[in-house]
Amino acid sequence: MHTRTCSHWLEDALGGDAVADTALSESVVGVPDVWRLRARGCWAEAAALLAPFTSDDAGAALSRAELLVEACFYQVDGWAEAEDALRTAEALAGTDEERGAAASERGCLAYGATVFSVRDRADEARAAFGRSAALLGPGSPGRPLLDFRRGLVAENIAENPAAARAAYRRAHAGAVAHGDSLLTSSTWRHLAGLAAAEGDLAEARHGFAESLRIRVSLGHLVGTAPALLSLATVTTDPAESERLRTEAARLHTLLGGVPTWLAADLAA
Repeated sequence: MHTRTCSHWLEDALGGDAVADTALSESVVGVPDVWRLRARGCWAEAAALLAPFTSDDAGAALSRAELLVEACFYQVDGWAEAEDALRTAEALAGTDEERGAAASERGCLAYGATVFSVRDRADEARAAFGRSAALLGPGSPGRPLLDFRRGLVAENIAENPAAARAAYRRAHAGAVAHGDSLLTSSTWRHLAGLAAAEGDLAEARHGFAESLRIRVSLGHLVGTAPALLSLATVTTDPAESERLRTEAARLHTLLGGVPTWLAADLAA
């Protein structure tokens, strides 16, 4: 896996040394630091904070696997390391909730490998999501994320926008009910994408704007550039669209070119 070192360019992106010592915090559990690093695209550093706890803590092992799986989607790299972390999480999972969450990550990793043309693992993704659904009850905190991921499969593998919309709407309702703001930003984004594909630009603008608003409020920098560019594509005012594109490009550069796949969209 190619590991980026975040310390130098983060100072430029965020101003001075505001977060230069994030990974050296006194936080024992590391959750606040993990979030700050994750939000800035420093998944390897965030995962390193959790590594000392993953030999016997199922929650820490799952959190580390989640970070490394997410990194694959932004960097289109690191699949083997994510796979290793996920196997550790699966081995330590002891409850239905933990096993269901691990199965959801398994499906997500297989889905990512498929859509990024690393290897066709679509059947594995579907099977893993099915196992996760059997383990996570309707009221489980992990169920909205599972619904969202099944929507991704419906949209991008099965090419069934109606099924995808239904799954995204279930995920959206669940994310709001559980107070999962980051997932809510993603459900807004993908519902808006479906609306844009159908020519409903007003609905698309609303959804993309909500997604952007949430990501900015959370400080989720690595997800903000894609949100800016998506809103730019459905903004009818040419000057405003160009402003959004310019800001997306600036942030993308400051974050070291992550997400890697955004470069082609910015150049279009």
